[in-house]
Amino acid sequence: MTSPLSPSSIKAAIIGASGYTGEETVRLLLRHPRVEIVALGADRKAGLPYGAVYPHLDGRGLPDLCALEDIDFTTIDVAFCCLPHGTTQQVVADLFARYPRLKIVDLSADFRLRDGDLYATWYGHPHQALELQKEAVYGLSEFSRDALKSARLVACPGCYPTSALLPLLPLVGRGLIDDGSVIIDAKTGATGGGRSAKENLLHGEMGEGLSAYAIAHHRHAPEMEQALSQVANAPLTVTFTPHLAPMSRGILATIYATLGEGETPQSVHEALTEHYRGEPFVRVLPWGAPPPATQHVRGSNYVHIAVFADRKEGRVIIVSVIDNLVKGSSGQAVQNMNVMYGFDETEGLMQAPLFP
Repeated sequence: MTSPLSPSSIKAAIIGASGYTGEETVRLLLRHPRVEIVALGADRKAGLPYGAVYPHLDGRGLPDLCALEDIDFTTIDVAFCCLPHGTTQQVVADLFARYPRLKIVDLSADFRLRDGDLYATWYGHPHQALELQKEAVYGLSEFSRDALKSARLVACPGCYPTSALLPLLPLVGRGLIDDGSVIIDAKTGATGGGRSAKENLLHGEMGEGLSAYAIAHHRHAPEMEQALSQVANAPLTVTFTPHLAPMSRGILATIYATLGEGETPQSVHEALTEHYRGEPFVRVLPWGAPPPATQHVRGSNYVHIAVFADRKEGRVIIVSVIDNLVKGSSGQAVQNMNVMYGFDETEGLMQAPLFP
């Protein structure tokens, strides 16, 4: 429910509005009853009508794209930062210094890792705003609500971590699985690579095929380990292999783990079902139901989770599916914003999945 202290409406800017996550944020906010989009930043496409870049959103009364320097942030309550990692931290630091009332929901990777040395190791350069990195709230909505209510800077999780952490955090936190045995095998669609031209994302390169990449070196691994180590109260390492699938959007994560002492696949299923009872966007499928597919959540903010017994005794298999651009990015960003401002958490996010 909406808090009686929440504002009736707020004004929003989307920085990096010409990319996929920027577009998804615009699409979702267009149906949000309490948000007015007043600025769309995209330096390379400044001056163009938004419908010229995304024709499916033409005729919606959106402002034209503009350069970041031309946005009047004195009139804006919240900015969604949809820029690539490495550039966001300097932009955010500048905005924070100049506009004390502005809140920022960051969709890049720049503020997800709390340890500056860890960030430098995985992203190849020192962090340029360490003081803000410590202030950022890691915005996995279902686990961060209390901190989000007073946050000024929110670091939205990566898409792969969202798909894996939602099923794993309750289990690791309760000791239901051996936290040293976790294997995450995940597949994503091409939009996970952004909208910039990349040879490996050409249809002729990725169509009709499936490929693994960044094996043992994907930057989302330390992000997962940071969150899981926190609930485990001990350092934790996972085995994570991402794959590129010939589809536009979606993530399917298949997670393998050894059960904790005395646990069964059924007890894991019961624990997840109970933990997420009443959550608006997390659905734990009934025991014995068919496994979820990315088509079941396409275009929505939902996550579907299913639990299965492995043929090998003492092991469990968990399948999780999300839309990487919605729950894995822009939808979770809007969900976080709703919590920050005391709005109903589901506002602007209740669209049903698109099928087929």
